[in-house]
Amino acid sequence: MKYKGHPDFSHSQQAKIGVLITNLGTPEAPTPSALHKYLKEFLSDPRVVEFPRLLWKCILHGVILRIRPRRSAAAYKTVWRDEGSPLMIYTKDQSKALRESLQAEYGENIIVDFAMRYGSPSVGERIEQFQQAGVTKLLVLPLYPQYSAATTASTFDALAQDFTQRRWLPDLRFISHYHDYPLYIDAIAESIKTHREEHGAVDKLLFSYHGVPLRYLKNGDPYHCECYKTSRLIAERLGLEKEAYMTTFQSRFGREEWLKPYTDETLKSFPASNIKSVQVICPGFSADCIETIEEICEENREYFMNAGGESYQYIPALNASPAHIHLLTELVKKNLQGWDFAEKNSGLESDKHYQALLNNLV
Repeated sequence: MKYKGHPDFSHSQQAKIGVLITNLGTPEAPTPSALHKYLKEFLSDPRVVEFPRLLWKCILHGVILRIRPRRSAAAYKTVWRDEGSPLMIYTKDQSKALRESLQAEYGENIIVDFAMRYGSPSVGERIEQFQQAGVTKLLVLPLYPQYSAATTASTFDALAQDFTQRRWLPDLRFISHYHDYPLYIDAIAESIKTHREEHGAVDKLLFSYHGVPLRYLKNGDPYHCECYKTSRLIAERLGLEKEAYMTTFQSRFGREEWLKPYTDETLKSFPASNIKSVQVICPGFSADCIETIEEICEENREYFMNAGGESYQYIPALNASPAHIHLLTELVKKNLQGWDFAEKNSGLESDKHYQALLNNLV
């Protein structure tokens, strides 16, 4: 096997630290062909769909990829902007702001960029760029506050797969979750407080998280527990009583049971229980995307209002807000402790020394 390397590599170059933030990914365009490519990669991941591989391959290629790309493309068209998908736009903004924040403290020896688990730029592409730039220490922060094997662990899989092809592996630190990180709780709570100061309180505050199949929880995935802890901590920070808020799960597909209660069914049932005004926030989403804009802000609004609701408000994700960049900066700094920003790439003092060593070996 030939491992990736760089013939013009300098052993005396300044070693750098890389910070890579990651998110799920996005198609390149709101078209059926682009969605076919994206969904094929996404739904082929065994972390995402834990199903017998041969049978799932038949279902995916025989049914899903024949139908879903066109439907998903129509949904993406409703949220697409001139600069691209909302998730791509916000992730770029987050990366830029985080880079500026960290370089203001650590200087040019820290490199910050982003990657997508599915689609482009891929994890492998970014690691290659980092290594060419001299990164020997790598901190990876998947922007999923609550850990799940379907998201966080899948990101680690992509890292591991890339590392099997590399000659020189960087020192690695991986942040697997931050669901109860105080600054994260503060930022979400403050966004809710600010929204309520402008729009007022409502009958119920709904914390909606992306769903996963119930059997993932039964098999030991901590996602369900971490979502509930996040909701509880935010509610405590806001001083809310238990009956004032609720945790639900969205975005399910397929026929098996997923984590309950379901967001859409809950919203449909609220008006009959005299809950006529709601505010919905999605703490598990670090950036607004099709699941928040199209599904929560639009589709679920219709469910609630058609069932007799009177007021429906969506509270946006943190996106690239100052509070979000501050919490990400502090979270990264906490996990960078102990790493030297001034060391060389190796113990060899210079390329001249290195060449002399090679001459002696010859």
